Amino acid sequence: MNSLFSLEGKLALVTGATHGLGMAMAMGLGKAGARLVINGASSQEKLDAALVQYRAAGIVADGFLFDVTDEQQVADAIEKINQTIAPIDILVNNAGIIKRTPLLDMALVDWNQVINTDLTSVFIVSKAVVPGMIQRGAGKVINICSMMSELGRNSVGAYAAAKGGLKMLTRNMATEWAKHNVQVNGIGPGYFATSQTAPIRVDGNPFNDFIVSRTPAGRWGDPEDLQGAAVFLSSNASDFISGQILYVDGGILATIGRPANEV
Repeated sequence: MNSLFSLEGKLALVTGATHGLGMAMAMGLGKAGARLVINGASSQEKLDAALVQYRAAGIVADGFLFDVTDEQQVADAIEKINQTIAPIDILVNNAGIIKRTPLLDMALVDWNQVINTDLTSVFIVSKAVVPGMIQRGAGKVINICSMMSELGRNSVGAYAAAKGGLKMLTRNMATEWAKHNVQVNGIGPGYFATSQTAPIRVDGNPFNDFIVSRTPAGRWGDPEDLQGAAVFLSSNASDFISGQILYVDGGILATIGRPANEV
């Protein structure tokens, strides 16, 4: 049974894995035995600082700085990874951004940046990586979707459009590549306790109270709650699963919530 979930001997590329949920998922893959290649785009300093954390955890990791929305940068990076490290067995398309702006106030340049980063980049990176998987007859692709793949919310229209599109891109990738033994699935995180949410995760904050009451589990997610899903979808245990979105949300999508003060 352990061999079903082992990632020993596998190379995993995780985009946007210098912090937050991307780092948490990458850590999980590393703990399961995978060698990591992490991607960042903001600075070499941030990438190097992240590598220190991975290596301190005993994980073999390398870092590559490239823009996932730039087709040439992506192609060059993937070629270098293949030549200097190993072919990529697992691809986690995690890089993403959000801009909280009402649709009528959003500039086209901001809309395009969200769509390009959260949706088009997945097409670009997968197109560079998956041919090698097809040639070898095996591979795993995990696209990081969102509850906004299913729901709308005020001020996140571009993000929801991108993540909804990513759900369907995941299913179309699965449709085209399953015959090559390449499984493509998605993970849809709920609301998680990260550095970004720290200011609002306090008792009495209306949004904190909303999330805790709206989520059947009664809490924010811990980033490590995503590791099991990431390992499962990267491992042989998911060899006949493709085109699915696994929502890790404490049950929030399963319910309309409960009234205030309901037991």
